[in-house]
Amino acid sequence: MVIPGPDQVTRLLIDWQRGDKDALDQLMPLVYHELRKLAAGYLKNERRDHTLQPTALIHEAYLRMVEREIPEWQNRAHFFGVAARLMRQILVDHARTIKASKRGGEQQKLSLEDAPPIFTHDDVGSLLILDDALRKLAAFDERKARVVEMRAFGGMSVEDTALALGVSAPTVKRDMRLAQAWLQRELAPDP
Repeated sequence: MVIPGPDQVTRLLIDWQRGDKDALDQLMPLVYHELRKLAAGYLKNERRDHTLQPTALIHEAYLRMVEREIPEWQNRAHFFGVAARLMRQILVDHARTIKASKRGGEQQKLSLEDAPPIFTHDDVGSLLILDDALRKLAAFDERKARVVEMRAFGGMSVEDTALALGVSAPTVKRDMRLAQAWLQRELAPDP
């Protein structure tokens, strides 16, 4: 398999943004493998018969991407950051649907150390708690929340996260440490 260069992907993203539908058709085969790895990472701890499989998660993210207003694509890393965010939103929506269909089960606070980065079907409450905490962090500091989302949920490297956010790698590392500390405090059980 030939891995496309970042410039080729960026060029196609910009062409797509300008309304060239052929660019989107050329782009998807180039990024599909990486999107599949991203989706598989999200779903690796789910049960085998889970209704969302990596392919379905990719397709749902793709549909959401083409149905919304196309963002101003900055580069390849920005594209994967948006894809990671959409996949997380899809999984959170799915978890909320499951939670709504069950009786009882109040949410409980959970420490960040006890929360795995990917949640199983039985952990939908934990995923929702973490999503709420990330929303609070985003209200306080959007960039730190995006760093957590890209690194922990999207599996993006420090360098790709830095590129997507337009900051340096040391800034990403610092933001991640501060965000983790904030989330640990937010998710700590009440004494």
